[in-house]
Amino acid sequence: MSLQSIKYSPGKLEILDQLLLPVISKYIPVKGVEDGWKVINKMQVRGAPAIAIVGCLSLAVEIFPEEFETKKVLRQEIEGKLNYLVSARPTAVNMKIAADELINLANELTKDESCTVQTMKQKYLDAAEGMLQSDIADNKAIGANGANAILSNTQKDSPVRVLTHCNTGSLATAGYGTALGVVRKLHELKKLEHVYCTETRPYNQGARLTAFELVHDKLPATLVLDSMVAALLRSKNVAGVVVGADRVAANGDTANKIGTYQIAVVAKHHGVPFYVAAPLTSIDLKIPSGDHIIIEERPDRELTHVGEHRIAAPGITCWNPAFDVTPAALITGIITEVGVFSPEKLREEISSRQKETK
Repeated sequence: MSLQSIKYSPGKLEILDQLLLPVISKYIPVKGVEDGWKVINKMQVRGAPAIAIVGCLSLAVEIFPEEFETKKVLRQEIEGKLNYLVSARPTAVNMKIAADELINLANELTKDESCTVQTMKQKYLDAAEGMLQSDIADNKAIGANGANAILSNTQKDSPVRVLTHCNTGSLATAGYGTALGVVRKLHELKKLEHVYCTETRPYNQGARLTAFELVHDKLPATLVLDSMVAALLRSKNVAGVVVGADRVAANGDTANKIGTYQIAVVAKHHGVPFYVAAPLTSIDLKIPSGDHIIIEERPDRELTHVGEHRIAAPGITCWNPAFDVTPAALITGIITEVGVFSPEKLREEISSRQKETK
């Protein structure tokens, strides 16, 4: 059974504090929007899908016991607090998309004269709660699509070696994972010879979290330093690289954890397919390219200290972007729950599927 990073029941939300892993597994309560904003901003919960789910559920537990006099008051509460939650970590688009959808729902219900304020509140709760189950189903579809894509590029019917970066598993989603979901599916198919995970400096999500998940699931895995990727791809016959995404632009440019771009460059040089695994909620067709993606910058301390111990020379200045943008030209395919698309076909494919569902 995979790890559970989010525990929810009506009126109650807890998240696994990822700052304490892998040494301590401790769930902390999220009692409302302020708590939600803090755990997202402090990276106690992280991963674009999980950020959106926890953000929306933090509002759900806050409004659960409340009585609202009018639908207008409830709508203002939903709109104001969801927009506030978006500001906790702006690069990840999932929270923004979820906020827009739920605000639109609130606006429609406000106009519906047959809808009571209590019904409106319940519909918000249902929508937020539904994100948990739909995310797991989407992740499993991503896993299957990604495993098929990687295996279709191999010349022989034998297990493969893959590389992943950062953490994209159960700890970054409602469960199963995106890029790590692909790895899990390969293992289920008995087609995973080995998975390599990077440490993912400076926050070490790979060393602390992905490695924790891989050991927990008993997958054949090895941790490597970020600076070892070129040597790894040259010597270890890796069949594919699969990473997650915090935001994918309409042209396929992808923002993901810092270090992703350089892995893509090295993969291209060695002829190793490079895949991005992301749900449709991570694809932002409103922005034409990665040049328009806001890149969050983190505190210097993440570079200069490990815990309370300083590892960098006092007085040195730091540049600490949390993400970088991988150009579409370096990406073999974008794995979604509805298929695997080449970056140049992404806008066309997603737009046509959105029309089909309307």
